[in-house]
Amino acid sequence: MPRALLSVYDKTGIVELAGQLDSLGYELVSTGGTHAALTGAGLPVRSVGEVTGFPEILDGRVKTLHPAIHGGLLGRMELPDHRETMASHGIVPIDLLACNLYPFEATVATPDISFDDAVEQIDIGGLAMIRAAAKNQRNVVVLTDPRDYQRAFDRLATGSADVAWRRSLSAAAFRHVSYYDSLVARYLDGDTSPFPDELTVSARATELDLRYGENPHQSARAYRTPTIGRVDFSVLDAEKLGGKALSYNNVLDTDAAAAVVRSFVGPACVVVKHIIPCGVAIGSDAATATARAIASDPVSAFGGIVAINRPVDEATADVLLKTFFEVVLAPAFTEAAIERLRAKTQLRLLAHPMVGTVSSGGGMSIRTIAGGLLAQRADARSTTPDGWTVVTTARPTAADIDDLGFAWNVVSHAKSNAIALAVDGQLVGLGCGQPNRLDAVRHAVERAGDRAGGAVLASDAFFPFADGVEAAVRAGVRAIVQPGGSVRDAEVVAAANAADIAMLFTGERHFRH
Repeated sequence: MPRALLSVYDKTGIVELAGQLDSLGYELVSTGGTHAALTGAGLPVRSVGEVTGFPEILDGRVKTLHPAIHGGLLGRMELPDHRETMASHGIVPIDLLACNLYPFEATVATPDISFDDAVEQIDIGGLAMIRAAAKNQRNVVVLTDPRDYQRAFDRLATGSADVAWRRSLSAAAFRHVSYYDSLVARYLDGDTSPFPDELTVSARATELDLRYGENPHQSARAYRTPTIGRVDFSVLDAEKLGGKALSYNNVLDTDAAAAVVRSFVGPACVVVKHIIPCGVAIGSDAATATARAIASDPVSAFGGIVAINRPVDEATADVLLKTFFEVVLAPAFTEAAIERLRAKTQLRLLAHPMVGTVSSGGGMSIRTIAGGLLAQRADARSTTPDGWTVVTTARPTAADIDDLGFAWNVVSHAKSNAIALAVDGQLVGLGCGQPNRLDAVRHAVERAGDRAGGAVLASDAFFPFADGVEAAVRAGVRAIVQPGGSVRDAEVVAAANAADIAMLFTGERHFRH
């Protein structure tokens, strides 16, 4: 008689699986809550204590860590000496293991969970059994996902439990425990070890069906990283209220738009194209901010991604309907707005309440390179206008400071080298992704056109030469904010003084490669 060991925290489908295995002649063995669920369903099942001859101890911390269990999972039945050893000790082979783990992820995602409560949800016996069964895949079918139960029964019932299938289940099992262990390590590290010697990255596939990758010939899938101790914003958690499926590029651009709009306290709107914030503005309400953001660069706005940090009402919807957009992300949409926007059948409407909250920044940023990863602390602005230094004879006005703060906020989200021009809380020109800062200034000025006259300028890094400042002055820029730190700072400041415009140093740069 084959033996199945069933020990699950998530009991989805376990009674049905046990009934099917019983119909195939399997002896059922289970632990604690699983045993109670199966006996409650009228199924014949033995407890682990009966098999081991040893009771569960230490509040259930020790129940399956016993040779009668692990010998049954690890014994290689193709080896005569293994069979002889197991027989001499009365160890029965285990042919199938269905096991999933304590809810550590859900526990640590709960704000203010105590350390002791979190540690109690670190599974030990389950992890050990899964690893053992997955290692001995030739002899043991290991199931860690309830979605695999029916397929497992079908294969066992038809005698098609081949080696390739067993190996795929083994790989899934090791991914399962790897994800779990990675999450435990992240929790225990906290903020004390931001860059450990051995970096693990845990992520789980989402239900989001990406149409394709950056290009139609590239396949793609979206994965969500787990949260620990706080609710993190992710565009992957947004509720889709209308429109067709999202693409890989849609998700990237929407994430970029959300990052910018969540840096503003008052009503704001951001239009992103290819991860570039081509339209940004604040306003008295969502409709006003949206209209002004689109007006930042109406040509680039076409086909863009929109993020608004206030609920979309009918007036805002009317503004949006005048331009073709791919995605609109907001904290919420009124029913009237949804009805109007759904007239654009291709437009994706995404709602996420945290779009209306200011991001606290922080966390880790990870990028892939050929054969490796680069990890860094995520860029978070630590300086504000209150901490900036005026380095010119001319002093900025209060209106200058407001616009410089706005422009500095925007330029920190643009690809370096980056220059942002702004007037009255509206982006009017952006030059970014240029190999030299002078070209970035020229592009920003060209995009702004006549609006460059009277605008303020923000530069994401220092001016290495005075030529960028001189180009801005010729366009009519009225004030400049930049990090400073160049060996030619004196020449750069002298150019601003010669034009009688204010220049401020932040002491902090924001390269975005």
